[in-house]
Amino acid sequence: CQGGRAGHNDPGLLAMVEAFYGRAAAMIEAGAAQRGGLPWVRVILETIRRCSHVLEVAFPLRRDSGAWEVVRGWRAQHSQHRLPCKGGKVRFSSSMGADEVKALAALMTYKCAIVGKYKRNVKRVETWELEKITRHFTVEMAKKGFIGPGIDVLAPDVSTGEREMSWIADTYTHTLGYRDINTQACVTGKPISQGGIHGQCSATGRGVLHGIESYITNTDYMDCIGLSPGLPGKTFVLQGFGKMGLHTMRYLHEYGAHCICVGETDGAIYNPRGIDPKELEDYEQGHGTIVGFPKTESYNGSVLEVPCDILIPAAIEKQLTGENAPRVQAKIIAEAADGPTTPAAHEIFLQRNILVIPDVYVNAGGVTVSFFEWLKNLNHVSYGCLSFKYEWDSSYHLLQSVQHSLEQWFGKSRGEIPIIPSPQFQARVTGASEKDIVYSGLAYTMEQSVKQIMTMAARYNLGLDQRTAAYLCALEKVFTVYNEAGFTY
Repeated sequence: CQGGRAGHNDPGLLAMVEAFYGRAAAMIEAGAAQRGGLPWVRVILETIRRCSHVLEVAFPLRRDSGAWEVVRGWRAQHSQHRLPCKGGKVRFSSSMGADEVKALAALMTYKCAIVGKYKRNVKRVETWELEKITRHFTVEMAKKGFIGPGIDVLAPDVSTGEREMSWIADTYTHTLGYRDINTQACVTGKPISQGGIHGQCSATGRGVLHGIESYITNTDYMDCIGLSPGLPGKTFVLQGFGKMGLHTMRYLHEYGAHCICVGETDGAIYNPRGIDPKELEDYEQGHGTIVGFPKTESYNGSVLEVPCDILIPAAIEKQLTGENAPRVQAKIIAEAADGPTTPAAHEIFLQRNILVIPDVYVNAGGVTVSFFEWLKNLNHVSYGCLSFKYEWDSSYHLLQSVQHSLEQWFGKSRGEIPIIPSPQFQARVTGASEKDIVYSGLAYTMEQSVKQIMTMAARYNLGLDQRTAAYLCALEKVFTVYNEAGFTY
């Protein structure tokens, strides 16, 4: 997307993840050295650092033009300390390789641990060709045990969505998974008709909202960076107007923040008075670009350097580097994308007193709701379906009980005392939809997770270094599993 570009000397994504991991691991080792048992701790930490399994496949593809190509793909399972493996970042990209896949897998381990949940490389192709690749890749993964509802659960990422997830589920169901009643749970991010869940499309964006809200309403952190608490009136800049960027922009707008700049691959737009997300969405769908959107002006500089309260990189990795970090003018950076900040930039932001809300926490909304979808598929029933009528009746019995008590107290002679529910209570009485339950669960998960991160930051006196605090939370949880279970061999 329009904005930063990684230089030749910047580390790869895997090196970045391992560098951030190393900070947290060093703190755990230091504590172990004081308490004793350092060799055992180092063995577990090294086990966590390494990627457990990597599958590489290559198969021929006959294109519609008659030409032949060899398609390569990778699937990585970073940790099997708990099953099934989850995250399943299925990404179609010409810039992917084994190291990038391993890095994304590691991030997913830490992300799942933080929120307390369970735990390719192709050229641009036509739809029919893409379907052939997706189904062939699914069969290759299934043959090697890299997919299954109790083994490894996939999910969409860059250039994939409901359509591709539906192909994967269908292929697995009608091949190696045909005897398993839970085959729908082999992948999340599916269409509703194929076992998907309401709220999945906007889950990551909504998670970003909750992540930002958790910090921006905390007076201690806001005092540290010199920003007044609360979202209303705050300005933000968005790099990347994909599905995640759109929903992030929409939710922040609903909570009173103003988007002043949006950057995409073909250009950027700017309006200091704010950009309406719905109008921009409609324009982008009609024109295939955000460039030229009315009420805005073209912005030719780097969107990452626009003065604002909150900067949201929601595109690709390594956008904030040691080269452009000194010019960033935001107070808060919310990493909606995976790995947008290099270690060098991370250090600069700490020195400049900029609060970075790390990717392993703030963009965990997607994997959290994926977990809810997986549970729904295993239970074979939608959320709220079994309890809706009971809760509806219970609410009205409560109102009747209150009315009866008041009439007894004041006496029937004064007539009936009707209890009229407020519109808010009436809305609740009608029952929670699946989306309501999903959103409620997501909000609770993000709130509880950030409390753990903030507690960890205070314990280790990390200040604004929330990334190291988040990694410490993840490593402690994974470490506990290995430490208590031991190793089989």
